[in-house]
Amino acid sequence: MTRAKRLRILAGLSLASVVMTSALILGSDALIEKTTRNEIFTEIQDHPERQVGLVLGCSRYLSNGGENPFFKNRMARTVQLYQEGKIQQIIVSGDNSRKDYDEPSDMRDALVEQGIPEGIIYRDYAGFSTLDSIVRAKEVFKQSRFIVISQEFHARRAVYIGKARDIDVVGSIATDVLGRHGIRTHLREYLARVKTILDVHILNRGPKFLGEPVVMTSAAL
Repeated sequence: MTRAKRLRILAGLSLASVVMTSALILGSDALIEKTTRNEIFTEIQDHPERQVGLVLGCSRYLSNGGENPFFKNRMARTVQLYQEGKIQQIIVSGDNSRKDYDEPSDMRDALVEQGIPEGIIYRDYAGFSTLDSIVRAKEVFKQSRFIVISQEFHARRAVYIGKARDIDVVGSIATDVLGRHGIRTHLREYLARVKTILDVHILNRGPKFLGEPVVMTSAAL
């Protein structure tokens, strides 16, 4: 085989790989958007009521020490839902894989600072991914009907996971974040949606940890 022919074959394979990858990315994005079309709410007055709101975690602070606007806006949306009577109890689900990093406690503290009663907030320390948070809300906290709270791109993916796992979940939209930090996050979301499709429909992945059930009474422990 000549060098020129080998180069043509490699070029063809590279092009096919790019086309297949693009199709997978665009197809995953379109499927999630279509499936969650009627399950996402921006305006409070249009919002259904649920007993429980599930807040998806992220870091409270950026690497420069400033407060993460994604975090800040999710907390603001949660407070708004509670004040408007759309939710009565709250699960804050995030990463606590290290002693010096505790997303659930940071969310709890931020909500309490804004007037939310601490007794209605439950911390899920093993929300290592969106799938973990959604499935654990059902399997550990025994909730099969709730509102998930995050920015729209994230909430749509969470709702898609919930619907795939037979959970009655709708999304409540926190204000999005613009600028360089927001652009990077949105670009990563395309790959996250591909991973979601694979996890849900191909790998049938479950949470990293489950554990003992948590009973959500009128006051959190």
